[in-house]
Amino acid sequence: MITKSLYAVAALAASLSLPAVASGQAHGTHQASKDIVQTAVGAGTFNTLVAAVKAAGLVETLQGKGPFTVFAPTDEAFAKLPAGTVEGLLANPKQLAKILTFHVVPGKVMAADIVKAKRATPTTANGGTLDVVASDGRVMVNGAKVVTADVVASNGVIHVIDTVLLPPSATVGE
Repeated sequence: MITKSLYAVAALAASLSLPAVASGQAHGTHQASKDIVQTAVGAGTFNTLVAAVKAAGLVETLQGKGPFTVFAPTDEAFAKLPAGTVEGLLANPKQLAKILTFHVVPGKVMAADIVKAKRATPTTANGGTLDVVASDGRVMVNGAKVVTADVVASNGVIHVIDTVLLPPSATVGE
């Protein structure tokens, strides 16, 4: 069920006229016949995320009916993590799953769904809470910038972010 806070997230993105939104919508419409995992694979900029989803055993879930909203970090976002972090997480599927499900919000939240909001706190699939803020012409999710919104998949939507989100209880590093 999409809550008011989820609608607020989408409104935030819609109200900001992000340059990437238009290209994301066009790309998303083209990809609508593919699920979230297939869309991520096809984009070519989520290789680390796709490998992590596979290692955590979440492929089947993210190919499920949904709908899901995924805040998807790019390969460049994963590269920002300290050396050895990705490898360590790939070797720890349980911890990896906690981190990846922190990037997923149940429901399909489109940028255009929101009318007016400056801040939203949607609950993630792992039970955590995201802090989504719109200010200065950009949308931030726990400090990560939404660089492309509304990449539509058959079972949800992807919003591309520039940083890996870490739940408060997550430990990463070498």
